[in-house]
Amino acid sequence: MQTIKLTIQNHIAHVVLNRPEKANALNQTAWDELKDTFENLDENPEVRVIVLEGGESKHFCAGIDLSLLMTVAQTDITCEGRRREKVRTDVLRLQAPVNTIENCSKPVLAAVHGGCIGGGLDIICACDIRYCTEDAFFTIKEIDMGMVADLGTLQRLPKLIGEGRVREMAYTGRHVGGKEAEKIGIVNNTYNDKATMMEEVFKLAATISTRSPLSIRGTKHILLHTRDHTVADGLNYMATWNAAMLLSNDLQEAFMAKSQKRDASFED
Repeated sequence: MQTIKLTIQNHIAHVVLNRPEKANALNQTAWDELKDTFENLDENPEVRVIVLEGGESKHFCAGIDLSLLMTVAQTDITCEGRRREKVRTDVLRLQAPVNTIENCSKPVLAAVHGGCIGGGLDIICACDIRYCTEDAFFTIKEIDMGMVADLGTLQRLPKLIGEGRVREMAYTGRHVGGKEAEKIGIVNNTYNDKATMMEEVFKLAATISTRSPLSIRGTKHILLHTRDHTVADGLNYMATWNAAMLLSNDLQEAFMAKSQKRDASFED
């Protein structure tokens, strides 16, 4: 891959955005590779948890590469209706890689340093858990470009921090620093430096990797379903889910390990 580095070790996939010369701005190749990466990780039974970070770049992600943004606006189509149809198709195509992160059955932990701008914020909102350094900042940059953010931030971020704070960020485009991001709930924790952050995030990933993979995948699925449904719908769905999934080898192994005072060992 040209724009992403990927390693897998001890059931942990380490995904690194890798366009440091462009501050990890995402061109079409990066979007395509991001989608392919998370689709493949979803299907890889060896992977139980994923860590996503910005590598050696100054920023975690500077958003969409402007050259890609221009291609959405430029077209030789003369029919106004067909031009609008193409723009809609292009936006849906750009949303797809972000959706792939959310729909990946494995938990995704985002580790953010520097700027998390525009499309970068779309990406981390689709992750399961977020962490950052004190020098990190988060911004819905699209408002400064005369646009409405269209890749998921306005749909997912209100579920994380509430509508009032999202509206403030979306209407102003202001930077939310690392400490404030922790305070309002964009991230779980803030760390003094990147090295400390990565050490702690990988510790958490290692803990998750020792849990029942079947149960972890099920928990993520149920949490996403719960977010988008009523409590009654969620409980009914949960009962049906466990009717199908509860009586697993993992359940038996967990009870045996506890009774024998040893660590559980689960199938992928």
